[in-house]
Amino acid sequence: MSQYRSVKGTRDIFSDEMISWKHVENVIHRVAGLFGFHEIRTPVFEYTDLFQRSIGATTDIVGKEMFSFRPEPEGRSITLRPEMTAGVMRAFLQGNLAASAPVHKLYYIAELFRKERPQAGRQRQFSQFGAELLGASSPEAVAETIGLMMQVFTDLGVQRLKLKINTLGDLEDRNRYREALREYLEPYSGDLDEPSRERLSKNPLRILDSKNPEVQAVIAGAPKLHDYLNRSALDEFERVLEYLDRKAIAYVVDPFLVRGLDYYCHTAFEVVSPELGAQDAIGGGGRYDGLARQLGSKSDIPAVGFAVGLERLLIAMEKQGLLRHIGPVAPAVFVVVQGSEMAADAVSVCDALRRAGISAEMDLAGKSMKAQMRDANKSGAAYALFVGSDEVMSQKYGLKNLKTSDQEPLTLREIIEKLAALDRVRQ
Repeated sequence: MSQYRSVKGTRDIFSDEMISWKHVENVIHRVAGLFGFHEIRTPVFEYTDLFQRSIGATTDIVGKEMFSFRPEPEGRSITLRPEMTAGVMRAFLQGNLAASAPVHKLYYIAELFRKERPQAGRQRQFSQFGAELLGASSPEAVAETIGLMMQVFTDLGVQRLKLKINTLGDLEDRNRYREALREYLEPYSGDLDEPSRERLSKNPLRILDSKNPEVQAVIAGAPKLHDYLNRSALDEFERVLEYLDRKAIAYVVDPFLVRGLDYYCHTAFEVVSPELGAQDAIGGGGRYDGLARQLGSKSDIPAVGFAVGLERLLIAMEKQGLLRHIGPVAPAVFVVVQGSEMAADAVSVCDALRRAGISAEMDLAGKSMKAQMRDANKSGAAYALFVGSDEVMSQKYGLKNLKTSDQEPLTLREIIEKLAALDRVRQ
């Protein structure tokens, strides 16, 4: 065993598990394409002040969870990205994408980093998929974004999810509510846990995020945000709910739902799964119209987005038995070498099959024919193709159906035509 081990809070993903990951990623790519979203990839690190300005200095992410460093002693601090929205908005502004089209629909599958206590579904290096709709945040745009997220869950077969939704109103609404919430909570400060007491002075809305049952008992009697919202914000929220109804997307209005990052406004939403225990959030998002201005834009840019934790999604899928049917992609043909002197000919046959778009494998360890046939069956290949001296001389190779045991001699061209025709039938 090596003396080296992976860093705490990170993990290796091997080929058997990657099958499930690739399945989920393929569904994400397909559904995003159906909704007209285009993939974006941003650098894995950004200047630290990007996250300080966008996420908010009072959040746990900025205060406690970021991996930051200085490449040069006198240079600017750099941070491994703890979330994607700020980086995507930075790229949107820097690339002046608004000049080419007023609305951009972007999605990503990305690795993120947070200095958290490692636990199931929550690592220091973790993966998210998400989407950002930039240039529009109308009720239609919000419903479109939520629809994309929920369609991914539906196509993956994930059940028993609950979509919770709320409206945070505009900045003035939240400021009024923040003061009312602080005034309500201050007499109960002795009943709050340490994180909540710290948030009471900095950002009392974050206390509503607490999963501590004792804190939840306190906030149960807190004033409701909806009572502090203006009529326009409430009407807009009703239109979002109407669109969700039209899309047949079930939801629960949660008056205590807030998002943990400071840039959110108006509609906020979260998806929870009973498979994840107390930390039940699998993803969430909302509107963030003011983020662009925080990052230096001369005006607000309407925007809405979400992010979903892939590790948490896979845990929920595994507990619901949705990963059992996902197996490795089997080769179409396993080329069996009849004697080491025929290895070069077998390599040529494999290459010809692959150039024709037919997946093929062969023995690379000099095993006996009996062992090769065991490997062929174990691989799940549909056919075994035999390469021996007689086959090379006649240019006809034995093609054996490994399910029926039927075998026939065919030229390589005939084999390619036969397998290509079968592949078209399957499609």
